[in-house]
Amino acid sequence: MFDRRQFLSQLGGGFGLAGLSGTLQGAARAPHFAPKAKHVIFLFLNGGMSQVDTFDPKPALAKHDGQPMPGPKIRTDRASGTLMRSPWEFQKHGQSGIEVSSIFPNIARRIDDFAVVRSMYTDNGNHGPSLQLMNCGHQLPGRPSMGSWVTYGLGTDNKNLPGFIVLCPGFPVLGSSLWSSGYIPSSYQGVHIQNSAVEPEKLVQNLRNSELSLDEQKQQLAMLDKLNARYLQRVGDQPSLQSAVESMESAFRMQTEAGTLLDIRKESEKIRARYDVSDFGRGCLMALRLIESGVRMVQIYYGNGQPWDNHDDIRVHAKLAQKVDSPIAALVEDLKARGLFDETLIIIGSEFGRTPMIQNSGLEKLGCGRDHNPPAFTVLLAGGGIKGGQTYGATDEFGFKAVENKVHVHDLHATALHLLGFDHTRLTYRHAGRDFRLTDVHGQVVKALLA
Repeated sequence: MFDRRQFLSQLGGGFGLAGLSGTLQGAARAPHFAPKAKHVIFLFLNGGMSQVDTFDPKPALAKHDGQPMPGPKIRTDRASGTLMRSPWEFQKHGQSGIEVSSIFPNIARRIDDFAVVRSMYTDNGNHGPSLQLMNCGHQLPGRPSMGSWVTYGLGTDNKNLPGFIVLCPGFPVLGSSLWSSGYIPSSYQGVHIQNSAVEPEKLVQNLRNSELSLDEQKQQLAMLDKLNARYLQRVGDQPSLQSAVESMESAFRMQTEAGTLLDIRKESEKIRARYDVSDFGRGCLMALRLIESGVRMVQIYYGNGQPWDNHDDIRVHAKLAQKVDSPIAALVEDLKARGLFDETLIIIGSEFGRTPMIQNSGLEKLGCGRDHNPPAFTVLLAGGGIKGGQTYGATDEFGFKAVENKVHVHDLHATALHLLGFDHTRLTYRHAGRDFRLTDVHGQVVKALLA
């Protein structure tokens, strides 16, 4: 569990220094142009969702099931065998007629709200570098995460809460480096909450002061503020002290609001029933409440480790999908009902895809799984400024490689920042003698995805 001291060290760490430099989290940079989105919800299916079993149907796989892929032998991370058809059928849905796998019936009902990007690709077939790239724009750790860039650019709408919150019942591979602020002040890093419980007191221990009332705490903070101010007058600026002061003040503000917002029991039983199928589902409901209260970005990882990494049996995808299908559809519906859909960018994806061939490395027990596939994967986008009801790009006839309107991870990041009102080449931070940005020196906005 994450205790309050840890929570506050992330929430307030660096606040004093940030305050001195004028980059306090609540102080936003001016957007370069009018934003279409004000918030981001990033639903991360860590491990590698298979595109050919979910949102990129390939009839050729059924036709050539059990046969070698035509052409020279393709080298993959682990040894691969023959082509393998998807265990599930695809059907057209919505006015758009987009084909969706049968393991996502509820998302299929709402598919007209989504842009299905079938031509994503990345640079590395290993989880670590690909997770870093998808989350931080670079394969090596140490760079600021996307959420840190978003809060650095837009600040926060609610000073009582962190601008960037990460929900995961455990830790994905690499853990906190995926939501780090890197060289940007630490006030912009994500606050990780292990959302494996329902009660706020279990989500964040010591959330409430059992000894002092709010009024008593306010008096205590006022006295401390006077003492600290006198000390600073004598010795001058002390960033570490100011950081500690900000942490205590944040603790007081957090006590007034965070406990209520993290308590999904405040929602009606009818609403909870659509989410309460998994930790991920309850995280989606928390994300709805947090976004509604002004949190800038919420990122939800499916679970500890890499659950979608199904090397041995791709049929596990069906069990995983059951825990995300209803919550994702409910999240879209409830964002619309609360007037938040058009201002909230929703991103759904993994660090890479999976091969159309069966994995055949000799380590498998069942032998019907798929290996990592960086040349092609699928990402879904919806909400703030996205033109729904479309597919964009295409892979080859087997779904192995993106071949039409290819979209790199840098392009995805550039497009997301564009929707938030920023030219990705101009949202920079000076570090080590050069200007850095989320997209490094790459990236193009995919204008066809924009409404």
